[in-house]
Amino acid sequence: MEAVEEAHKILDSMLGHLGFTASIEIQEEEDGPCLQILSGDSKHLIGREGERLDDIQYLVNRILRRTHLKAPKIKVDCEHYRTMREEKMADEVLEIAARVKQSGEPYKMRPLNAYYRRLVHNILINDPDVMSISPEGDDRLKRISIVLKSSQPSGS
Repeated sequence: MEAVEEAHKILDSMLGHLGFTASIEIQEEEDGPCLQILSGDSKHLIGREGERLDDIQYLVNRILRRTHLKAPKIKVDCEHYRTMREEKMADEVLEIAARVKQSGEPYKMRPLNAYYRRLVHNILINDPDVMSISPEGDDRLKRISIVLKSSQPSGS
């Protein structure tokens, strides 16, 4: 818990230096610790499609790992934005998977960052009929394809 407390201090300091007034709650979620920012400036902290929130989370984790090498990955959320977006993404992925099962045609999703690509893969990991495929490359945003498992050559 020491690392989470340190992450809280890092985030609080960062927000203070940026001129934001906010309270930060430490929450334990299924996938690990989360720092929930509560602020009247949430739209400025979240940014367009959560990009600023992603950047804040990245910086908090990078700074934390300088002193706590084995620290868990800290999720940073603001006004439950990520939670709501993850639920919406899960609904969208399940709807797309159903369409792929019905039509047999692969579906290429909009470009997603690594966090949301992993979320898509995890949603479909136990589905017996469809799977997600990420393209190769170093691009920050990639388009995942959702395809029928039976249309993939064996060994994929």
